[in-house]
Amino acid sequence: MICLVPFLYVVSVSLTDPEVYVPFQFNLIPEKFSLSSYAYLLSTNSFLMALKNTIYITVVGTILNLVVTFTMAYGLTRKTLPGRKIIFYAVIFTLVFNPGIVPNFLLVQNLGLINSHWSLILVSLTNAWSLIVVKSFMDSLPPELEEAARIDGCNDIGVFFRIIIPLSMPAIATFTLFFAVAHWNTYFNALIYLTDSSKWTLQMLIKTLVIDSGSDAVGQAGATPEQATLPQETIRMASIVLSMLPILVVYPFLQKYFAKGVMLGSVKE
Repeated sequence: MICLVPFLYVVSVSLTDPEVYVPFQFNLIPEKFSLSSYAYLLSTNSFLMALKNTIYITVVGTILNLVVTFTMAYGLTRKTLPGRKIIFYAVIFTLVFNPGIVPNFLLVQNLGLINSHWSLILVSLTNAWSLIVVKSFMDSLPPELEEAARIDGCNDIGVFFRIIIPLSMPAIATFTLFFAVAHWNTYFNALIYLTDSSKWTLQMLIKTLVIDSGSDAVGQAGATPEQATLPQETIRMASIVLSMLPILVVYPFLQKYFAKGVMLGSVKE
């Protein structure tokens, strides 16, 4: 109830017709339904631009996250890799010691990535926790499969694409959702690195719209007379619902992999 009631309230306010909306009145079911707030948001350039930026960062970032995480984890499972232990200890080291905000900012600045979407992608290509979990999962795969592949003439790259990747689909689906949600909800890094409002993510726009008092982040330019009189509260709630909707739509299709993802690191006969 603690999670559901606020969610229902947000949806209710976003669907309330402006004619019957009463500020600070608590209703879980709108007295009169209307999609005018959603129509207004989806017609504004600032919201559509923020949505486009967020989709771009999420898609590109998630793909690069999967590539870097799974290839690096596979490399760390190769006992013949030069400096394998040193690299693995360096990964574990980052679990204990974090450089903090200032060194990260200086790194991004020196790379010339300030006010670039790549500042949100390249700084989080992978993380130690994901690497360790994926490496443990790959270590648990039956070695007989790799031996059979090598007898058939596969090298390390062939083993990776023909054996490891097909067997790692539950892990790939699970981490796809983890990475996608992280990129979709990215806020703090966007707040630090993005100064141009045209490059804002959806979360940055919603923060300005919801938190900044008296702010009309999406603007009234080009709005019809009916849209110009929309209550700010219904627009705020509609923006929150629209920001949650993509993840709520995608999650059911990946849910079945979560049951398999619980078994990460185990071996099934």
